[in-house]
Amino acid sequence: MNTKVLIELIGYLGSALVVVSMLMTSVVKLRIVNTVGSAIFMGYALVIGSYPTAVMNFFLIAINVWHLIRLLRDHKEYDLIETRLGDSFVSYFLEKNLQDIRTFFPDFNPEELSGDAVFLICCSGQPASLFIGKSAAAGTLEIALDYAAPVYRDTSAGRYLCGQLKKRGFKTLVFRGDAPRHIPYMESIGYRRNAKDAYVLDLTKAD
Repeated sequence: MNTKVLIELIGYLGSALVVVSMLMTSVVKLRIVNTVGSAIFMGYALVIGSYPTAVMNFFLIAINVWHLIRLLRDHKEYDLIETRLGDSFVSYFLEKNLQDIRTFFPDFNPEELSGDAVFLICCSGQPASLFIGKSAAAGTLEIALDYAAPVYRDTSAGRYLCGQLKKRGFKTLVFRGDAPRHIPYMESIGYRRNAKDAYVLDLTKAD
């Protein structure tokens, strides 16, 4: 492979990362991937002598870094609201986010939803996530749904929820559903896969 082709491939890689970042629902991930893509494309622009393109990407990087610092420094204040299935706002939240929910939980069917532990997490008065669980053995909740709105997928809402459930005497969370796109989020919270292919979080050991 000659140098010219390699340089072109690097340019395509930078462009691809910028485009892919626009498809991400997590604002933090979008900014990170967009920054990497812009940095690669800026290097490509400098090599081929396209200085206006390089300058534009430099400012895109600066803007992304500024927003990332703000996002990571912002301290979110959450509130936990204990509610129930059938509550009008819970029904509205599920309906409003149904398409996005099914992106992460393909088999989700609101008509078949059941659970006796329903919690809505709000941030500054705005609904951030919804947790629906079924009581199993003492201190154990079987998760029917654990969904966070796009802006709150930085795990902060999830960690807050875990702390609140622990205070309420729950010891273990178990998820058995088919949700491959949700697995990385759960693993970042601390869930571990057991021998029965369920994902389990020990709240007594959670931060």
